[in-house]
Amino acid sequence: MNSLPNELLWFIFMVIDMSLAVLLFKFFKKQGLYLLIAVNIILANIQVVKVVELFGLSATLGNILYGSIFFSTDILSDIYGKKEAKKGVLIGFISLLLMTLYMQLSLYIKPANFEEAQVIQNSLESIFSLIPRIALGSIVAYFISQYTDVFIFHLVKSKTGEKKLWLRNNVSTMISQFIDSIIFVFIAFWGLYTMDVWWEILITTYLFKWIVAAVDTPFIYMAKRMIEKEKSKSL
Repeated sequence: MNSLPNELLWFIFMVIDMSLAVLLFKFFKKQGLYLLIAVNIILANIQVVKVVELFGLSATLGNILYGSIFFSTDILSDIYGKKEAKKGVLIGFISLLLMTLYMQLSLYIKPANFEEAQVIQNSLESIFSLIPRIALGSIVAYFISQYTDVFIFHLVKSKTGEKKLWLRNNVSTMISQFIDSIIFVFIAFWGLYTMDVWWEILITTYLFKWIVAAVDTPFIYMAKRMIEKEKSKSL
């Protein structure tokens, strides 16, 4: 069994995720970010089924992967513009919708008539039977919060110009993540847990997304410098 504390593993996971996001951007540019959005929204909605303890509070997994989607759309917004950011939002929406549809259909297909196949079927049902409700919460929250994020990001940018990237990144993400957390936790988990656990999940969902938003700031500057260096070399 692993002996490392959850908090340390969570932080390592966050650094790895952000580092890979920058690498994908370095080698594949906006297509790499589109890929990240599609993969992360699927995995985040699977991870969120798992409730863990972080800093003495009940929390769901998936906050890191979901938070880096906002990181990706902020890079798309800043470097490629609002249109490309909205395209990223749409790609995430379609990815989650297809995952939900395909996995629900697969659960209705009867497994082979031996014990191991039924065990696998039961395991899939224990995870993906919650997915429709989680996906509904995620889709509603995702659409509203992501478009809010893009809107606020460009609103702040219109006031500050190219300066203060850290400000528009953090303000847009923290406001939109607050909206996202309330909508998602209400739709996905209301009535599923006791009220004290539900409130803990709501608080930690936003708190940990807030931490991810703060930590991703140096990474977004790193991505911006990559583009600036490439542009200066091409001149």
